[in-house]
Amino acid sequence: MARLKSLPFALALAAISLAACNNAQRPGAVASSGGDTRLCTPFPTAAGATTSGQPTAPAPGVPATAPALAADPAAALDDCLHRWGYALAASRDDANQVATATVAACGPSLSRWNQQSLASDGGGGSPEAPSLLTGQPTTPLGEHFIYAQGRALFYVVQARAGKCAAPPVSNGVPVGVAAD
Repeated sequence: MARLKSLPFALALAAISLAACNNAQRPGAVASSGGDTRLCTPFPTAAGATTSGQPTAPAPGVPATAPALAADPAAALDDCLHRWGYALAASRDDANQVATATVAACGPSLSRWNQQSLASDGGGGSPEAPSLLTGQPTTPLGEHFIYAQGRALFYVVQARAGKCAAPPVSNGVPVGVAAD
C-alpha cells in the first residue's frame, strides 16, 4: 500500500526531470526571455517625418525612404514586405501562410514593380529566359513574384527568431507602407 502512494510522486518526479532535459539550453539557442534582436532589420524613416509636430532626421546610418521608394518600385515592395512581414509575424499560423498573407498585402507594390518592368522593355512583353537560380524557363514578372515570396518568408522568420518589434500600425496598416 505504501508503494502505491509513492507511485504518483515518482511519476511526477520523472516527468519534471524529462521536462528539464527538454528545456535545456542548446548551443546557439536563444534565451527564453527573448530573441536575438541582432537579427532584426531596422525600419528606415523618412526625412522630415514628425513626432510631436517636430521634424526629425532619419536615424544615423538609416537612409530616408520617401525619395528612394518613390523612384524604385522594387525597394518599395521590399519595404512593404518588411513592414507587413514583421507586423504579421506574431500570428500563430505557419510561417508560409503568414508569408503568403504578406505578399497579398503588398500586391499593389508588386504590381507597380511589374508595371515598371513592362514599361521598360519597350512594350515587347516579358521574354521567357532561363532562371539564373534554377535554369528553368521564367519571365521577369514570375521572378518578381518568386522574389516577393522569398523575402516575405524571410522577414516573417527573421521577426519570429529575433522577436523583432513590429512597426507601428495606423488604420490597420503598418506605418510607412506606401498608400495604394
